[in-house]
Amino acid sequence: MSVTNSEIAEKLREIYQLMQLAGENRFRAIAFDRAAQTIESLNEDINTYIENDTLTDIKGIGNSIAEDIKSYAGTGKIEVLSALRKRIPEGVIEWLNISGLGPKNIAKIHKELGISTLQELKEACSDGRVASLDGLGEKSAQKILKSIEWMEQFDERCRLDEATEIARPLFDFLQGLDGVEHIEVAGSLRRSKETIGDIDFLIGANEQHIKAIFDAFVSHDLVVDILGRGDTKSSIRTKEGRQVDLRIVKPEQFPAALMYFTGSKEHNVVMRQRARERGLSLNEYGLFKLNEEGNTNFEEPIDYSEEKDIYNSLDLHFIAPELREDRGEFEFFEKHEEMPLVTDDDIKGVIHAHSTWSDGKFSIKEMAEASMERGYEYLGLTDHSRTAAYAGGLTVDQIKEQWEEVDRLNEEFAGNGINFKIFKGIESDILSDGSLDYDDDILEQFDFVIASVHNGLDMSRNKMMERFRNAIKNPHTRIVGHPTGRLLLKRDGSDLDMNELIELAAEHNTAIEINANPWRLDLDWRHGNKAAEVGLMSSINPDAHSIEGIDHISYGVKIARKGKFEKERILNTKSADEIADWFKTG
Repeated sequence: MSVTNSEIAEKLREIYQLMQLAGENRFRAIAFDRAAQTIESLNEDINTYIENDTLTDIKGIGNSIAEDIKSYAGTGKIEVLSALRKRIPEGVIEWLNISGLGPKNIAKIHKELGISTLQELKEACSDGRVASLDGLGEKSAQKILKSIEWMEQFDERCRLDEATEIARPLFDFLQGLDGVEHIEVAGSLRRSKETIGDIDFLIGANEQHIKAIFDAFVSHDLVVDILGRGDTKSSIRTKEGRQVDLRIVKPEQFPAALMYFTGSKEHNVVMRQRARERGLSLNEYGLFKLNEEGNTNFEEPIDYSEEKDIYNSLDLHFIAPELREDRGEFEFFEKHEEMPLVTDDDIKGVIHAHSTWSDGKFSIKEMAEASMERGYEYLGLTDHSRTAAYAGGLTVDQIKEQWEEVDRLNEEFAGNGINFKIFKGIESDILSDGSLDYDDDILEQFDFVIASVHNGLDMSRNKMMERFRNAIKNPHTRIVGHPTGRLLLKRDGSDLDMNELIELAAEHNTAIEINANPWRLDLDWRHGNKAAEVGLMSSINPDAHSIEGIDHISYGVKIARKGKFEKERILNTKSADEIADWFKTG
């Protein structure tokens, strides 16, 4: 049967999780996790490799996992997965989300107490059964219980914007403390992942300041619970329900520790391998020579003053944190000094914004003035089309009235010597057959059209793909909006072959937006390699329904950088005249 890349990745990741709980060999389990990640980001259809019997040509796919994939494609089953499912009750997997409860203790509690649901675990923590187990105790039981309560109240992950807003005041506070010589956000937040688990801070400080810094950290106004307090690490819970970890290292250890705690774990594995191949050892404490027995010689450190020096020692140029996911960055930075990633300062205009004509909160003029205040040169106005009646979609008569208002405003700006332009756009619904929402004689009068799906998101893959193919081929479509329709932590996206759509869009000189709304961040950065391969154009669009929404562009820039987009492939880095020309040359 035909399978999808995401489907295979999901099965392999499930094997990884169940192996952890079953106490299987750690390295064998990690192999499945790495294979899942590789296939998830694969630019090609996995079925091609299955049919050609070339699965082992994919980095990280060995003979055993290749056989598992072929088995699933042929029978719908993987023997090792079926066996693990029989051994591990489904409810136990949920326990992996409990802060501070690792696979080893999960397995112990499940085996020795014979329980497998979250409710049973809560009861066992309350009545003393968990506390009676070796290696746990009453303190551990209470921590587990409290973590369950928080988990039930808050999602185990949060959006990029939520994590950023939590981290910002804590960072500013910590930065101002006596003894703090270096400070950075680390972990997935530094790598600009679209969702974040724990928020990580790293500080470089001398020993005499460590206690005072930790005292200040755990006493901050945002703290509602102290999860742990140690000599090198402390963890707290904020009022938003997020766990924040602070680690303190010696100032001279800071660059290596920052690299290590930034991750990703896959990136770190390759870095450590590169070090060993060069007779070195890399860890969170620094870069060292290996002794004759192949062990770390802590008496022979390699000098460095910043992360860049460590990369250089391993025959690499500096790799930006956003790119540290083991998705081709090593091959690139062996040969190139830098990747010219787009920056916030490159963005010259706002595309994809709504006004009170549909479901926006501010008038066209207010949205335009807010864009000017932020230093932008133009506003691409894109209210909803008529099918989106629930969002105030515009009738043809309303469109013509809106065009008149835009013309008046542009004339007013020009008459006042203001160099700013409002483009007449529309966010046209892609109808079920892939056609757009107005007749051609209306569509051709817009400066540009964003084509988006807002309903029927659960269509079958075949139907949804045909829907998008027709929309992309439509000569009036200049940009495809939020392609999968996902809402992070709330709703999965549509079932699409994004690799095919990216190729098709590039072929038709149609952009696929990076929707910068933190609920979406769609196009997903994992498709960046494919987008770069075919030269896909994108646009970092806030999908702003308010003045504040314009500022979401910065989150889109983070995702664009993570997706390896350079300035030249982002539409709204163009000037108003340049983008007007691009709109016309479809």
